Amino acid sequence: MTDPRDSGRVLDRDLAPVASLIGDPTRIAILAALAEGHALPAGELARRAGVHPATATAHLRQLVDGGLVSVRVQGRHRYHELAGPRVAAVVEALAQLAPATPVRSLRSDRAARNLAEARTCYDHLAGRRGVELRDRLLAVDALQMVDDRDHRLTPRGHRLVGNLGIDARQLNMTRRVFARVCVDWTQRRPHLAGALPALLTHRFLELGWVTHGPGRSLRVAPDYEQRLDAWLTESR
Repeated sequence: MTDPRDSGRVLDRDLAPVASLIGDPTRIAILAALAEGHALPAGELARRAGVHPATATAHLRQLVDGGLVSVRVQGRHRYHELAGPRVAAVVEALAQLAPATPVRSLRSDRAARNLAEARTCYDHLAGRRGVELRDRLLAVDALQMVDDRDHRLTPRGHRLVGNLGIDARQLNMTRRVFARVCVDWTQRRPHLAGALPALLTHRFLELGWVTHGPGRSLRVAPDYEQRLDAWLTESR
């Protein structure tokens, strides 16, 4: 007979506690808001989740205790953020399985289209533009697959990253995954997650290739394609 304590376990991982935390509508709304990559106070998270501040505080306490959210204190203020990119990856993976929210207005339709075009997935480029970036880096031999999920820079890739003004030492100093497949929930194809795409996205924002829009959305500059083309054809 199966031990009921084994329910929710896969190999040596007990999935039930994390699944219980994520399964609550208020808590998943909080996690989705934090997946934008910004640290937010409890009051803002309460507004995003549509609950009373005291209710949000109670849910945040559970998420912190469960290791999914961390707290950063600045003076008298407390800011909440995801405990790391792996939590964001879980939220993104759930979005692949979840049904689409019904479109009830022109505004919500526009917001959905903007997210599908370009957005942040925690701290890296996602949406059509994120998928396109990975495809093009592979196509110009700047990036190579190491196995079925991880990538590495080629010598040409190192030159391109340097030409963009990114110090390669930044990539070597982090313990974070370098560049890993992250299946995009709007495109159903992979974009890149990890240290490399995070730095690329940060640099694109600094250079004005993309700018922050509402929520997780990113606005693409009118000459984005020309800038991307020029960068990717360097060092040939």
